[in-house]
Amino acid sequence: TEHENEHVRRLASEGCRPLLPWNIRLNQFVKDPTPILPILETLKADDSLYVRKSVANNLNDLSKNHPDLVLDIAERWYGDNEHTNWIVKHALRTLLKKGNQRALSIFGFGDVDDVTISKLTVTPDLIAIGDDLFFSFDLLLKADQTKKLRLEYAIHYVKANGSRSKKVFQISEREVTPNTSHTIKSKQSFRNMTTRKHYPGQHKIEILVNGISKAQAAFMVTE
Repeated sequence: TEHENEHVRRLASEGCRPLLPWNIRLNQFVKDPTPILPILETLKADDSLYVRKSVANNLNDLSKNHPDLVLDIAERWYGDNEHTNWIVKHALRTLLKKGNQRALSIFGFGDVDDVTISKLTVTPDLIAIGDDLFFSFDLLLKADQTKKLRLEYAIHYVKANGSRSKKVFQISEREVTPNTSHTIKSKQSFRNMTTRKHYPGQHKIEILVNGISKAQAAFMVTE
């Protein structure tokens, strides 16, 4: 962890990642990550982004089986300096996409009872595989002051066996002014990729604000 070569320091973190892609699952660390923690503590303020990325990825791995442990670390690290702030944001990416309210609160994303979503429009409502889906909606914050919002959408994809799988995509993070309607527009590609194959059937789009579902609409996908 203190070697002069950043590749060696990175190896200290990468070598103990419990869920490193394309590598053997380290079940002993999945079960008990305690031996990993001193390594990450030492590397958390490393000058090299290359090393800090590995620390963030290691914590993200841990968050899938030990979310409370990682959130404890995140709350302790966040605010120390810009390096640890960056690590925490990337380390919590899975928990943020899951709408974990404790993770969201670390970055100032609070309750959204005063946020309404209306006029969710999906175009076209019958989309062929290979085309783009366009959607828009209006957002209104009924409050006395601005609020920090994380805007996301989820696509409930039809799988090969007919079941559905939800995937969350981020639109933006922004400070929203109150009592003014904001129109949000975005799009989603339905082109087949090596990481995702599309299947015909009724899909659903869901609008999420600070991890909370606020609106949804159905659309059909055809071959």
